[in-house]
Amino acid sequence: MQLLIDAGNTRIKWALAAFDAAAGDWVASGAVAHADIDSLAGAWRDSGLLPTRALMSNVAGAAVAARVAAQLAQLAPGVSIAAFTSTQARAGLVNGYRDPHQLGSDRFAAAIGARTVYPGRAVIVATCGTATTVDAIDAGGRFIGGMILPGLGLMASSLARNTAQLPQVGEKGEKSENAALPAGFADNTDDAIVAGCVAAQAGAIERAVAQLQAEHCLLSGGAARFVAPALRVPHRLIDNIVLLGLHAASLSKE
Repeated sequence: MQLLIDAGNTRIKWALAAFDAAAGDWVASGAVAHADIDSLAGAWRDSGLLPTRALMSNVAGAAVAARVAAQLAQLAPGVSIAAFTSTQARAGLVNGYRDPHQLGSDRFAAAIGARTVYPGRAVIVATCGTATTVDAIDAGGRFIGGMILPGLGLMASSLARNTAQLPQVGEKGEKSENAALPAGFADNTDDAIVAGCVAAQAGAIERAVAQLQAEHCLLSGGAARFVAPALRVPHRLIDNIVLLGLHAASLSKE
């Protein structure tokens, strides 16, 4: 059994898969906030499955990686976590970054995941989290490059903090988890902030789709469900694209 871990800026996502399982075919999965990392060992133990191999993409820093490793040590003392890093090529994807090793491991894994979902197609993959990344993969399987912009929540909170008399809206840019997001021209300041931030996110994604002339657009990440309704291009929401890419990479012989 292998354990796949996506250590992001806000949450730790994980999945357990049999060694012969197809990419994305997981027997258990979950996610915790950084504050709840110490609950991971219990969650893995509750699955009833003991990992004998682990692979992690980590963009959250060494301290978070150490805490995750300590949790695995409680469950499986002899199992270490292999670090997934960006390379020149892996799992059928060629890394076109000027310095391939500079590309964030989460972006590389997400691109592999997108390539797995749509092999042989031009794809834009947007991961909407603390930051929003919008990356391009051409039909030949080359990661061309991409864009990084503040995530929906960061955009909203930055505007509220740094502009006089503007209110603070929610963490994800919305006023509540169930509130409908405003579209177009808002008639109050809270909604105007949210509408502007959502439009900026959607506009960056639409621009990328047009520039690549992409056949497909994939969205993932915690804020994807708020950005998706504003998009005017065909798109597909897919959970845990980084974990999917990690799984595909673990199955690759490259």
